[in-house]
Amino acid sequence: MPIRPQSAQITIFKFFDESAQRIYREGDLQSIFNTNRKEWGLTTRTNYRDFVDFLQKDGKLQRVTLKSDVYGSINRFGWGEFTTYHLGLSIRQGSYLSHASAMLLHGLTDQIPKTIYVNYEQSPKPKSDSLTQEAINRAFSHKQRRSKYIFSYADWQIVILSGKHTGRLGVEPMTSAQGEPVTVTGLERTLIDIVVRPDYAGGVYQVLQAFKSAKDRMSVNVLLATLKKLDYAYPYHQAIGFYLQRAHYDPDRWERIKKLAQEFDFYLAHDISDRDYDQSWRIFFPKGL
Repeated sequence: MPIRPQSAQITIFKFFDESAQRIYREGDLQSIFNTNRKEWGLTTRTNYRDFVDFLQKDGKLQRVTLKSDVYGSINRFGWGEFTTYHLGLSIRQGSYLSHASAMLLHGLTDQIPKTIYVNYEQSPKPKSDSLTQEAINRAFSHKQRRSKYIFSYADWQIVILSGKHTGRLGVEPMTSAQGEPVTVTGLERTLIDIVVRPDYAGGVYQVLQAFKSAKDRMSVNVLLATLKKLDYAYPYHQAIGFYLQRAHYDPDRWERIKKLAQEFDFYLAHDISDRDYDQSWRIFFPKGL
């Protein structure tokens, strides 16, 4: 059943055109229909399915299917032009862009990846206090665990990361270069995240380049305060200090990190086959970095 009168059609289209939201779940459209049907003058004979069919046939609504080999397919609805960022953020409510996607948004990389990284925080978990050198060596002798929560759309991959519970620490709104509003980890939080999970940043060479690119904008004070609040068991401050020195930051920006405890040897990445050792930071790192 078509939506009538024409004035209602114009009002409905204006509603969606003026909305900042571009990707909708089925429940979103159902709620919009129920909330606005009276104001739009829709008759009782017009049901939700009529409404969606009208938006698809006469409006700019299109059904979008995200496919996963592990989790099956999920459907979303896009209105007009939308980006893969919006699509990725719609998979899990409360998620935000991180790692390589955040690097790109902050101008920390020249690479244009075809993978979107979306962080969805886990519930709080107790911190392990039983850190030993043997445990560190064992954990970093294997490859970094990678998320299998992956969806494909066109020639893009959207990777959902089950991130550490942080209460969205260091997460902020941003407008992308395309003018779209997105939610993303801030500059300092992004640098920490890619130190912790370099595989999601393109590897340690890309992490080092990100630190170089952030040199004139990054606050070491904010970075260290954020790292302290994140409260990781592993001594990531040693890796951060190493990157700051290798990226040729002024010594007064990393010397305070050098004063923090260095109880263990640590690793810049998992499963480093050909490596060197930096005694001053007690860090194993890939040769040639």
